[in-house]
Amino acid sequence: MAALRGGAGKTVLTMGLLAAWHNRGIKVVPFKKGPDYIDAGWLAKAAGHPCYNLDPFLMGKKVLLASFKKRFLEGNLALIEGNRGIFDGIDAQGTYSTAQLAKWLKAPVVLILDCTKATRTVAAMIVGCLAFDPDLPLKGVILNHIVRSRHEEVIRKTIEQTCDLPILGVIPRMGAGRLPERHLGLVPFQEHPEVEQTVRFTREMAEKYLDLAGLQALAGQAPPLLEAVSLSTSKDKGKTKRRPRVGVIQDTAFQFYYPENLEALEAAGAKLVFLNALSGQFTPDLQALYIGGGFPETQAPLLSQNERFRRDLAGAIETGLPVYAECGGLMYLGKTLVYQGDAYPMVGVFPFAFGLERRPQGHGYTRIKVVEKNPYFPVGTALKGHEFHYSRVIEGDLEVWKMAFQMNKGEGLDGRRDGLIYKNTLATYTHLHALGSPEWARGLVARAGEYRRKKSGRPRD
Repeated sequence: MAALRGGAGKTVLTMGLLAAWHNRGIKVVPFKKGPDYIDAGWLAKAAGHPCYNLDPFLMGKKVLLASFKKRFLEGNLALIEGNRGIFDGIDAQGTYSTAQLAKWLKAPVVLILDCTKATRTVAAMIVGCLAFDPDLPLKGVILNHIVRSRHEEVIRKTIEQTCDLPILGVIPRMGAGRLPERHLGLVPFQEHPEVEQTVRFTREMAEKYLDLAGLQALAGQAPPLLEAVSLSTSKDKGKTKRRPRVGVIQDTAFQFYYPENLEALEAAGAKLVFLNALSGQFTPDLQALYIGGGFPETQAPLLSQNERFRRDLAGAIETGLPVYAECGGLMYLGKTLVYQGDAYPMVGVFPFAFGLERRPQGHGYTRIKVVEKNPYFPVGTALKGHEFHYSRVIEGDLEVWKMAFQMNKGEGLDGRRDGLIYKNTLATYTHLHALGSPEWARGLVARAGEYRRKKSGRPRD
């Protein structure tokens, strides 16, 4: 599912198609192109199945194809939502674009077209896409935001005369949507007050306006992935008698976790323990902790009110608990979080106040080099990640603080560096994907095992 730009309706229509097929008993595996967390969460809810990311930049072709092959076998059909405009990439060549991904996967492409205030020009856009990249497997279109029957008729006839592509859906203009947006895009499903109603709305829309049988038949035309190789299935769980307990804070504030990252921790030997920083208690018998990204700013009052959790976490960090924190997790480990004029106390491991700006302070892919000794990555390691944050340090001296990463692409904490280090804690704005950075899971679980042995006084397992 692709479009000419962001905001053309990809997520809503992909959700609807997933929910409609799921409602018919078809086990659909959803995928999201790019490093997105929020859209992927909605797709997973609609499909009733985890949504996996396909990111050519972070993973590379070989790993991406292997991951797709492995995940696809979990269901009967795969549906991939592209991102941005179909040909948009990181450079003028469209490297790592949705179009490039479609060609790697040999996946038929359905183009969602925003028909607002346009008729024959819609066909011209299709012809342009076909001419721009003749190798693109563009096999059908969906007309979105159709005003009336005359509007549809002119567009349909023009497409028939010039493109000869099947029209697989016609969606009328519907006014305000059910997926509200805010500063980082869509509101995550974890914070939406009417998740089931929203999924049902998209399903009913798809059932009414999309050619479900035609789309399913189109998916069946995809050729075999001859290039795909299998991901390694080796696991380290059996190497130790006792698996280290790795905590994961997963609540409304911290919700940005790739399924592959959690699976990678388990494959490396971890037993995952899930915590709630808003209303729960800190678990004292952890050997490591992973704090993902999310929206701690919108939950700042509840985070600050759970003083016992903050105090116990700070105490565990002082004793050397290995902690890895990304973006929202980084903000949570600071001294205070300033949001809408109010300052909320956080964990206080790092002596910095974080505040939010009106414009993004870091947005896009990152290339980083490990330049300082830290708990998880050898010095000299090169990593690829991504960042998307409106927050920045508004109080505190970053210059005197040791950081693990040199930013070769991206902003990080100060435009040059990222990755605050304190004892066995590493906190960074950069998000990593385990399939592109396998060192991450291995490093965190290895340090967890060391911490467990040190606390228990036992020799190496």
